[in-house]
Amino acid sequence: MPDVQKLCLRLLRPWTRLNARHPWSHNDAYGWWITRQARRLGTVRPRRALDVGCGTGNLLARLPGVVDEVTGLEPDSATAAIALGRFAESPTVRVVEGSFDQRPPGSWDLVTLVAVLHHLPLEETLSSLRIMIKPGGRLVVVGLSRETRADGPWSALSVLLNPLVGLLLHPRADGREPVGMTAPARDPKETLEEIKQVADRVLPGARIRRGLFFRYTLVWGP
Repeated sequence: MPDVQKLCLRLLRPWTRLNARHPWSHNDAYGWWITRQARRLGTVRPRRALDVGCGTGNLLARLPGVVDEVTGLEPDSATAAIALGRFAESPTVRVVEGSFDQRPPGSWDLVTLVAVLHHLPLEETLSSLRIMIKPGGRLVVVGLSRETRADGPWSALSVLLNPLVGLLLHPRADGREPVGMTAPARDPKETLEEIKQVADRVLPGARIRRGLFFRYTLVWGP
């Protein structure tokens, strides 16, 4: 291992230990941004939203009041049970346990996927999502991609910011992961450039950006 790389790893050790003591969900960092996207919907009320792979329901808790009806779809039984318990008494939020292929029928004003798209076949899923969106509606994705050299500056900045944000959001240094981080995870296969190529073909006009905390964003719709 080169001496410079060894030095970098040595310098990052305290940062890594700090991050481990204050874990936080990178997905939750985008909740405010998704809510802002929802407020820009061009559809008439009542507005219906579907959160694919809703996890324990952190995004579901943000959307009532922005849209009129919110449905969360979650394939993992244990995770879905937590979300079901959170919203058992809610008149505007429902949770459905099932895979993307078992999604509720119909069209939607807003469909969101947060750290979910890389679990699904990319082109087939984007093609299905396209026909699920009502005219004037929006598809909003916060996704993960396989890292390349082009992602380096964003990843380096994320590594530096990560423990600082964790310290603010999870000040108790107990190393316990928030419940929202316990859903099954998978490493992404496609790079951002590969995702862009498919999206350009399937979702003309989709807007894709690199983001912090090892995420990218995709918005399709007016």
